[in-house]
Amino acid sequence: MKKILSGIIAVVSLSGSTLRADDITRDSQEALRIGAGPRPIPCTSLRAHLQRSTKETVWQRDSLARFKSTFITVDKNVKLEVVDWGGSGRPLVFLAGLGNNAHVFDQFARRLTATYHVYGITRRGFGASSAPAPANGNYSADRLGDDVLAVVNSLKLNRPVLVGHSIAGEELSSIGSRYPDKVAGLIYLDAAYSYAYYDSSRGDLIIDSLELGRKLEQLIPGMGPQDQKQLVEELLQTSLPQLEKDLQEEQKKLQAMPAQQQQPGGFSIPAQAVLAGQQKYTDIRVPILAIFAVPHDLGQLFKDDPAARAAVEAVDSARSGAQAKAFEIALPSAHVVRLANADHYVFRSNEDDVLREIHDYRLIFRAVAIS
Repeated sequence: MKKILSGIIAVVSLSGSTLRADDITRDSQEALRIGAGPRPIPCTSLRAHLQRSTKETVWQRDSLARFKSTFITVDKNVKLEVVDWGGSGRPLVFLAGLGNNAHVFDQFARRLTATYHVYGITRRGFGASSAPAPANGNYSADRLGDDVLAVVNSLKLNRPVLVGHSIAGEELSSIGSRYPDKVAGLIYLDAAYSYAYYDSSRGDLIIDSLELGRKLEQLIPGMGPQDQKQLVEELLQTSLPQLEKDLQEEQKKLQAMPAQQQQPGGFSIPAQAVLAGQQKYTDIRVPILAIFAVPHDLGQLFKDDPAARAAVEAVDSARSGAQAKAFEIALPSAHVVRLANADHYVFRSNEDDVLREIHDYRLIFRAVAIS
């Protein structure tokens, strides 16, 4: 069963998910510090946000950044790299996307030290942090959220603002759902997708597949309840129909998308574990700033094929836009900002816009802290 689920995740994650520009200018490569490889471009399927951890996608440390690094124990035999960029004011903690480490924020963090004391955490399994073998849910979204809280408690940070990029949105939502009193606010940097907020009206192929797999395992003798009437009823009435709906939507998307060249390589073992650990979050009761790139900047992708480029843009705009709207409607505490034609690394492509929104929303975080 676990092998079947792994196959589902791999297929869903890679099918039309990571669109790559074939060429990047030398200036862009230097500014983005992503090595010689092509730049990952997020697609509307949102699987591009779950990047593979490779030398092409791991951001390099900024040699000009001033910081202190330390390691904090968060679990048995697990230590996380914690970066301190200094500053004054309320603590603000950055969490990186899948495949990145805290140093992806080296440049951006410096611009916030005048109003915040800025930290960053490298998630378990990546960078210099410990990489335990996946077992017993030790890469689940809640476990990763608990890691962040362990660092916050160790540093004695009083209700920090948490800022997450990409899949780090799941850590934000895990903490905001379970321990809203522990944080002053959450900032999602193109990170408020299904792994951070599950829209039941639309579903999500990966999350619904994982949930279905867990229920199917309970059908194995000795693995589930003796009375399986309710379980079978849930499968027939809810889980299986939802998966069918998800697959139909995925099929429509694949039919609308132009053919893409297969990319070599795959997800690292920790990345697969993070993907398999996604959970549903629907109730987040803290002040939220959510910045979406709608639509995403496609860079050089399909630059010589206007029809293909238009198809990709249409799918991306529709699906990313729908998620932004669902997030905005469902969570009254959320202030949603849409930045047109921004890169998935929105804090790089639209640095000034993101800084302005963070500074404007700081007043709300401050008001919550006083109340």
